[in-house]
Amino acid sequence: MAGLWHCQGVTRPDAPPGPVRQGSLREWNLAVVLGRIAAADRPPSRAELAAGTGLTRATVSAVVEDLLAGRLVAEAEPTPRTGAGRPSRGLVLATDGPAGLGLEVNVDYLAACVVDLAGRVRHHTVHRADLRPVSPAEALARLADLAARARADAAREGLTLAGAALAVPGLVDDAGLVRLAPNLGWRDVPVPALLAEGPPLTAHVDGVPPLVVDNEANLAALGELHAGPAGRASFLHISGEVGIGAGIVLDGALFRGARGWSGEIGHLPIRPDGPPCRCGGRGCLETYTGQEAILAAAGLAGADLPADTATTRLAELAGAGDPGALRALAEAGTALGVAVAGVVNLLDLDTVVLGGGYAPLAPWLRPPVLAEISRRVLTAAWSPVTVRPASLGAPAAAVGGAGSVVRRILARPAGWLARAA
Repeated sequence: MAGLWHCQGVTRPDAPPGPVRQGSLREWNLAVVLGRIAAADRPPSRAELAAGTGLTRATVSAVVEDLLAGRLVAEAEPTPRTGAGRPSRGLVLATDGPAGLGLEVNVDYLAACVVDLAGRVRHHTVHRADLRPVSPAEALARLADLAARARADAAREGLTLAGAALAVPGLVDDAGLVRLAPNLGWRDVPVPALLAEGPPLTAHVDGVPPLVVDNEANLAALGELHAGPAGRASFLHISGEVGIGAGIVLDGALFRGARGWSGEIGHLPIRPDGPPCRCGGRGCLETYTGQEAILAAAGLAGADLPADTATTRLAELAGAGDPGALRALAEAGTALGVAVAGVVNLLDLDTVVLGGGYAPLAPWLRPPVLAEISRRVLTAAWSPVTVRPASLGAPAAAVGGAGSVVRRILARPAGWLARAA
């Protein structure tokens, strides 16, 4: 099974800054060789790694032995040879070594996900519950229980959780303090401190933070970036849940803004005199195209269904030609298209990705979004914009969070090897 992302940016071709000491040279060689293995289309041999990196065969052999001993790489089955001599054994990323833990708190669910070094999802659990009446401490205690189950499941498969990333639908500062999550009713919540009151989520690994807290749309965009085709990319990833967030990727890198709070597309005003929003404003995009707003417009607001089931039901009704469902999705798509067109005009993006709850509704949201882009984007006539559903769908934030942990190990394997020694 192929991994969920291409290891973009893992190989490190530039020389390290400053004087090169023996320790830093070893760290550099480890990262270069591991990056080559991660980015290879097929398992490279030691000889191919030496030729591709410019390192001596002896150096490559020593580095590979360290990577094998640290459970970062494994030897693939040898390829059959017709000539004389032993067949060479290629090298692949290990699937029984370090792994990343991705966690998510959203308005109506909690999630935990484990991704191994090769990018495979090894565990994914979702717990559905309305968390708006629940205190932050209680919500995080429930999340810790999910994390403990994920850790136990990973351990049974020989994996060691090397770090965790937690996605939340709100504004997060560099210290992991959730400044504001309006749809949850959170303000100035010290997430790392609250989680630290329970058992450790992961093992300690040098150079890998035990817990990173980030906006869920940012982590979803990172998940989508590394799940898609290799190469540099620029796109807008929109997570459509009860709230709406966006992750902006420019030239293969997440754009965070001056304080790390970019992407709050859900609070762009569509109509300044529109209905009140939980953020305190009026007429925000979220009030027209949030998950609950679309369901209400389709007549499903009173249905006693979990949000994911209600979205599935809405898609079924739309597929059957139900007028109410089609009208609700058309109106939501039009409002979404107005906001998206403004972002495209500002940033000159060529791709819009519909993620989260929007992914299964993309067949009906996409036409009105494209219509508004065509009407409002100045360059649309000769520079078309692609609108497509996300590759990862609903699990994108948790998968993106777990993947960010793994990519830190790929970029700096010496930290993991120091722990494993």
